[in-house]
Amino acid sequence: MTVGVCRAPGGGHHRGREARMETSVDQVDEAARVRPAPRWVAPTFVTLAVLTLPWIGYLAFTLPRHQVTVHYRAAWVGFDLGLVALLGLTAWHAYRGNRQVVLAAAATATMLAVDAWFDVTTTPPGPDLVVSVVLAVLVELPLAGVCLWIARHGDRMVERRLRQLAVRAELAADRAAAAQRTATGARRRLARVRGRLR
Repeated sequence: MTVGVCRAPGGGHHRGREARMETSVDQVDEAARVRPAPRWVAPTFVTLAVLTLPWIGYLAFTLPRHQVTVHYRAAWVGFDLGLVALLGLTAWHAYRGNRQVVLAAAATATMLAVDAWFDVTTTPPGPDLVVSVVLAVLVELPLAGVCLWIARHGDRMVERRLRQLAVRAELAADRAAAAQRTATGARRRLARVRGRLR
């Protein structure tokens, strides 16, 4: 909604300014009420979660307790390569101050949690299981927590980084302007000296 400037006697542009301010406040309130996802997402995903429960029960009773896999090594190496790629992507977006760090960190947290889960549940009892549990508790899950923190606070981190870059750019511009003023002053003094010598 566009509000024109009111030219009332004795009020000048005051009422028009107030009307524009009220309109701006209304627009901010309306923008704040915008949903981050369409309305169909919540009921659809609740339905999918509920429908998955019977499938989990079916798997719990029908899957074999032991299974020999043909591509076990390839599965783990491929998974860990994907994890490395996501860790690198998170680092790159964080370094660049890109808001996509939120998505990369969330994906990395998911991969780390899945890695910890399958490391522990697929390792047979013995020293290897102890190593898997220690890595899960001391490395993978804490790092997943850090990634979730980044995903939750990523926007603030990006804003702080952008502010730092803006301050650096402003300081560089101030230094360049000061250098320009110094050079201009030196040229003027030199011109005055030359004028006196003539």
